[in-house]
Amino acid sequence: MRLDRNTGLVLEGGGMRGVFTCGVLDAFMKNGLYFNYVVAVSAGACNGLSYMSRQIRRARISNIDFLARYKYIGLRHLVTQGCIFDQKLLYDDFPNTLLPFDFDAFFSSDGVFEMVTTNCLTGRACYLTEKHDRQRLLDIARASSSLPYVSKIVEVDGVPMLDGGIVDSIPVARSMELGHGKNVVVLTRNYGFRTHAKDRKIPHFIYKHYPRLRVALSRRREAYNRQLDFVEELERSGSVVCIRPERPVEVGRMEKDVSKLEALYEEGVALGDKFCKDCF
Repeated sequence: MRLDRNTGLVLEGGGMRGVFTCGVLDAFMKNGLYFNYVVAVSAGACNGLSYMSRQIRRARISNIDFLARYKYIGLRHLVTQGCIFDQKLLYDDFPNTLLPFDFDAFFSSDGVFEMVTTNCLTGRACYLTEKHDRQRLLDIARASSSLPYVSKIVEVDGVPMLDGGIVDSIPVARSMELGHGKNVVVLTRNYGFRTHAKDRKIPHFIYKHYPRLRVALSRRREAYNRQLDFVEELERSGSVVCIRPERPVEVGRMEKDVSKLEALYEEGVALGDKFCKDCF
């Protein structure tokens, strides 16, 4: 694929599998490859922020080095904060003090960066941007990556929201709708992967005030497999280039094994470098 200013970049989520995306984006930054439009979901949104602010290795430090130091995944955070991730650390201490995010560089960038959330009232995807308000930007990122069942609902603009991956795990259709006919898609699963887990109706007492969210949750695995089918069809047609792990991924969504995370990150760097060399 020949890249141009209208080529979109699409970033899948996947929890800690997102370290693969960290590696790919660090390779892009090292090679000076930046896209004018990026749409990202969940972990892809969090990692994509550092790409848009042009802070190479920042996402890697957050996902690997600081995980080992601060142990920010665990049931104790679910008990104390209502989320299995330490959200105060991730969305307050990290960006503001421990691993400062360059808000000025992000806000002054020419590129458009959309983050996907799920509107709990409608059960539909929202595609949100922010170029001025620091707290709203962090709130959108937090909502986009707030996994159902193990995270509190996050309000953005007074609207209750959760992880965008519930309804749009690979938002390539969004990019195409906005006129980006060619797209680079960074996935966190190997080619041919499909989830074999069965969708089940969500009991009414779970998210009882959000019936449309329950419907979306009851269809999420089927929807994800359909998106994978769609992406592979686009890939065969030549309108999409996918960068994905070459082997089945051993890293879990809430992985804590730093050696596994490091290996997946390095694979992302290598494949990102290869992509840049092939394009330029």
